[in-house]
Amino acid sequence: MKVKVLTLDAGSAGEVSLSEGVFGVAPRADILARVVQWQENKRHKGQARVLTRSEVNRTTKKIYKQKGTGQARHGAAKVGQFRGGAKAMGPVLRSRETDLPKKVRALGLKMALSSKRQSGNLIILDGAKAAEAKTKKVAASFGKLGLKSAVIVDGPAFDTGFERAARNIPHIDLLTVQGINVLDLLRRDKLVLTKAALTAIEERFK
Repeated sequence: MKVKVLTLDAGSAGEVSLSEGVFGVAPRADILARVVQWQENKRHKGQARVLTRSEVNRTTKKIYKQKGTGQARHGAAKVGQFRGGAKAMGPVLRSRETDLPKKVRALGLKMALSSKRQSGNLIILDGAKAAEAKTKKVAASFGKLGLKSAVIVDGPAFDTGFERAARNIPHIDLLTVQGINVLDLLRRDKLVLTKAALTAIEERFK
């Protein structure tokens, strides 16, 4: 299948052929949902924790005598009833990562790419370069391309001027081809691939 290649100013730059095996896969909501959930679980840090009684640095000596004070019976000052004491049944460190086969992950990425093409939300750029790191100029170019909510994927690294200008624009995400993932593709309306990124993606799935 062939699609038009555009310049950053929405001019024509020829055509390019897309791989049917990467951009012609029928999307399935269940596969995409599994991959997104796997990403969310992996991204969750799970670092909320509190000190247990064994970790609180307070005396274990009985704080006052058992009888005759008119107060409740207490032992060590480490318990949760006291300020500075331990938290009973508090959160502990845990990982929320889940397993997902590599084939399913790869299939999910192909489906996300295919869904953008099928919905007409895929744009191929000749290149993503800016002579000056001026956000206003790059934003004007995005306006010509109709980019209000988009993820832009380039080759191994972005042009420095383009990256500095584009990263300030709301609802525009920049990804190198190594970091392309289903969650970031689906959370924006448009997908913009440079020719370098397109070549790298198709090589990846050969």
